[in-house]
Amino acid sequence: MNIYIYELEFKVRDYECDLQGIVNNSVYQNYLEHTRHEFLLENGVSFSDLHDRGIDAVVARVQIAYKNSLRSKDSFISKLYVEKDGIKYVFHQAIFRKSDNKLCIKAKIDTVATQGGKLLSGLAEFDKLIN
Repeated sequence: MNIYIYELEFKVRDYECDLQGIVNNSVYQNYLEHTRHEFLLENGVSFSDLHDRGIDAVVARVQIAYKNSLRSKDSFISKLYVEKDGIKYVFHQAIFRKSDNKLCIKAKIDTVATQGGKLLSGLAEFDKLIN
């Protein structure tokens, strides 16, 4: 069963790899964040528009399990789905190497919305994205 509702294809660039020839662990967060931003933009949610209204959606917690390494020039697919848990919007994300469909990382990103420094109980723009 495919629970993911969005996917984005990438290719590893040489400078994203460390001395071991594998993607540096911190680079995966860039892949994950770019996937979330593209997903939101394609669904009509703009961080700059929200910010102009005084609303900021921010990451509260990141959990990543590294399973298999990506290497230079590997193509991969970053996938996600989102659910609401109380006041948090939880993005469940995974990255799969395209050549063999191996799971490279699995992540859970907790986000919250704030306005004027105070937590919001929800955000209509995000609520419409929940299955």
